[in-house]
Amino acid sequence: MITYRRKDKGFTLLELLISITLLSIILLIIFGAMRLGHRSIEKAEKAITFLERLRIAINLVESQIESLTPITYDDDGQKKFYFLGQKDLLQFTTNYSLWKGSRGYILAIYSVEEEPDGKKSLYLTERTIAVDDFRRTLLLAGFDDISFLYFEKNPTDEVGHWIDKWTEDKSFPDKIAFKIQSVSKGIYVDKFIFLKNKPSGQILLSPAQKVQNIPSSKERRR
Repeated sequence: MITYRRKDKGFTLLELLISITLLSIILLIIFGAMRLGHRSIEKAEKAITFLERLRIAINLVESQIESLTPITYDDDGQKKFYFLGQKDLLQFTTNYSLWKGSRGYILAIYSVEEEPDGKKSLYLTERTIAVDDFRRTLLLAGFDDISFLYFEKNPTDEVGHWIDKWTEDKSFPDKIAFKIQSVSKGIYVDKFIFLKNKPSGQILLSPAQKVQNIPSSKERRR
């Protein structure tokens, strides 16, 4: 009986197709994992950048409020403070500037404004006292809530309470709460800032040095 042996020991067409299919599946898995890892890195970098910006903004607000200087101006014989406290607006005088550092007195205005998408943004406007110019920058954007609260405690009260509007024109609150909230990002910040400088040593400016109102971003877009 005569037998024949195959001289070529290569792959058959079926074996080659199976190998190519398995290799393609392995490559797809590898590339998918690499793409997922790249997206995770990008997402982590964006989150770090966002949190760093948030930290810087909170530190800036805290530093400026702590360096508040009680400056008054004369309005028809009445001394009035520049301090204005509302839920969506905080205005005060300080000797600490975001752009200039500790060089002279400036009026700092933090305004919370609602953007077209319904989210809240925080703007900082600085104006040098007695100078008719101002600088404005966006500090925070894309939050569900940004607000200020003020701690009020009358001499006859045993305990104080928080209010969203400061109506006293001859005194300052003991502390200010800076609140930030973003449900989607899981951010809930309650920063309590104590006022170090109270209206004891006041600096009086002339009526000509009174700072005028500064338009909001909505008014500037009109």
